[in-house]
Amino acid sequence: MTAMFLNIIAHHVKNRIIKFDFVRSGETVSRHFHAVLKSVILCHGVLLKKPEPVPENSIDFRWKWFKCCLGALDGTHIRINVPKVDRPRYRSRKSEITTNILGVYDQDMQFTYVLSGWEGSAHDGRVLRNAITKPNGLRVPNGFYYLVDAGYANCPGFLAPFRGQRYHLSVWADGHQPRTPQEFFKYETCKCEKCDREGIWEMAEDLAEDEIDNLNLEEQEEDDMENITAVVPTDE
Repeated sequence: MTAMFLNIIAHHVKNRIIKFDFVRSGETVSRHFHAVLKSVILCHGVLLKKPEPVPENSIDFRWKWFKCCLGALDGTHIRINVPKVDRPRYRSRKSEITTNILGVYDQDMQFTYVLSGWEGSAHDGRVLRNAITKPNGLRVPNGFYYLVDAGYANCPGFLAPFRGQRYHLSVWADGHQPRTPQEFFKYETCKCEKCDREGIWEMAEDLAEDEIDNLNLEEQEEDDMENITAVVPTDE
């Protein structure tokens, strides 16, 4: 049971591969995986650490510009199967049946929070508002913030790029460099977000598409620190 779980997590393999390697049915593999997963989630207080802000003396070429930053967040759409009656709600802008998942990660590219279950038609900002207002949701202490992309509002706790600036690293290829402070800011945030899109989300999407259910962490510990509880756009 544990060996199946470790193979899936560590080697990023599908249910059908584990079924063949361990000579078990797909249903047995899925059941054993979720049994171990539930046990691991019960240990989240020991296994998971809270994100730490970027220190003043950081030398990380990606994060050193963002003091007091806790990491970055973004949403992704993962294809799912839903009953026919629910398909309109789960249809994304690309006309695919998806669920909109919010992922938050720290400077080491480790997930610190995930919110799943929203329909593919839901806007990223709506999903984020739900994350910070729900019990045991995403906590952003006052004075700290996460980097977000242009799909989110620029507000306390969430730092979005300037509007109308070059958006992807590819536009700075062939030796082109940012020419304005706004472009430089966007360039640096792109470097932080690059690992998100090309690394951790790729693995997360494949795991989810392999019909691994998302489970809620129902007993996350609260702290006494004041947190941001609303997404209020600013003009800055």
